[in-house]
Amino acid sequence: MAQAYIVDAVRTAGGKRGGKLAGVHPVDMAAAVLDAIVARTGIDGAAVDDVVMGCVMQGGQQAGQVGRNAVLAAKNLPDSVPAVSIDRQCGSSQQSMQFAAQAVMSGTQDVVIASGVESMTRVPMGSTMMLHMKEGMGNYKSPRLEEKYPGIMFSQFMGAEMIVKKHGFDRAMLDAFALESHRRAAAATESGAFENEIIAIDIEGPDGPEQHRRDEGIRFDATMESIGSVKLLQEGGAISAANASQICDGASAVMIVSEAALKEHGLTPLARIVNLTVTGGDPVIMLEEPLFATDKALKRAGLSIDDIDLYEVNEAFAPVPLAWMKHTGGDHAKLNVNGGAIALGHPLGASGTKLMATLVNALRARGGRYGLQTMCEGGGIANVTIIERL
Repeated sequence: MAQAYIVDAVRTAGGKRGGKLAGVHPVDMAAAVLDAIVARTGIDGAAVDDVVMGCVMQGGQQAGQVGRNAVLAAKNLPDSVPAVSIDRQCGSSQQSMQFAAQAVMSGTQDVVIASGVESMTRVPMGSTMMLHMKEGMGNYKSPRLEEKYPGIMFSQFMGAEMIVKKHGFDRAMLDAFALESHRRAAAATESGAFENEIIAIDIEGPDGPEQHRRDEGIRFDATMESIGSVKLLQEGGAISAANASQICDGASAVMIVSEAALKEHGLTPLARIVNLTVTGGDPVIMLEEPLFATDKALKRAGLSIDDIDLYEVNEAFAPVPLAWMKHTGGDHAKLNVNGGAIALGHPLGASGTKLMATLVNALRARGGRYGLQTMCEGGGIANVTIIERL
């Protein structure tokens, strides 16, 4: 089978809800990362065979095929470049990456941009469902689905609490993990570790035009006391807003190409795609599937967890990476080394390619060989992508 290579990966700095990116239309934010990755690679935009864009809340300003609209808004891509928008919940742009790699590995396309966007300020989480329900247009849960899962409203929050109980965690453990996420993200920011992956976004600041380049959600002064003071989401539970991912605005992109494209366009590969895995499991506990998807991915790749130098496990809720480490035997020193979504934010459909931008650059900085990325997704699904740094 043909190989697929990553030649660049970029992201915006995260914007808090109502924060610095709140004034940017999501289509324009997505267009900015598309323009940046084309400019940075030096490739002719007309050579891009497709754009695959992840987005979860495809309504309002993210409706009408947001991927195609981003291409049309881009300056460095001609209108001849097609695009498609996909929703695999939190793993949407990780799936974009896997679809892009599969297209290249199949030999049907040579240059594909995998990307993602989510303005959680402008298109709030759950709005595409709640607005329809409010207008009397029905619920996603069909009679047959209700018959199979009677009385169950699928909830990521409840799934996270179920993981806490199943694996014997407590709030102090979750809060300690959250604190470490902020500390690592702060250290990465101060050391310049994110400089190569973050592209500047033009915004209107209080004193006029400026550029957004710094992740907005990091709490540089976080302590166990400040994290522990945040109200629990449910009485008797362990999850709070402080040990869960932050609502975030952002966009990201990864360019994936064939060996022929490397030669034709004079591109330098950063990494090779080693394995693409996606699995489905229990939709009620929901967020535990990365554990079992990782087992499958490592087996298929002929690797062990000890062979992996760095891993990005999305911090949707602190118990997810904690359970993943417990199950796989993973080393916390290799996990989310520059912090995760608890500190940096989780812009839903943009998080997959965002994490890959961080993983590729972290592997390069540390001289590691193999990297693994996984994230939990609504419905009990998980993607795993394994790469080899070149």
